[in-house]
Amino acid sequence: MRRVAHCSCGAVRIATAGSPSSVVACHCIECQRRTGSVFGVGAYFRTDQVTIYGDTRSYLRRGASGAEFRSHFCPICGSTVYWFAEKVPDHVGVAVGAFADAAFPAPVRSVWEQSMHHWVCIDTAKQHYPTGRTG
Repeated sequence: MRRVAHCSCGAVRIATAGSPSSVVACHCIECQRRTGSVFGVGAYFRTDQVTIYGDTRSYLRRGASGAEFRSHFCPICGSTVYWFAEKVPDHVGVAVGAFADAAFPAPVRSVWEQSMHHWVCIDTAKQHYPTGRTG
């Protein structure tokens, strides 16, 4: 299956082929700040499944584990479209909201639930972690 995600203005696009390896809801404080929402949801695709179009700016931060996390965002509209996480070096994380597809697969994992807002519930997730996933 081919899907295309893009930023608000359309200058940055990422085309994906096939199904994501996983879809993860993250409640960490950094994802809350990155998205401006109470959690972020990312679909992880193998790097050979994605084609990226458009110029981006990036922001590098270290996660609680010490691993690097580099977000790529549109320099025009500011939307975060994708990222690279050192913990999964052969994958690209894509913001599920950038697909704008209500039929997109639901999260199978929910991480950093220790900072999850008390009124949030990710019923579809089969795996729940108070912090990041180990292993």
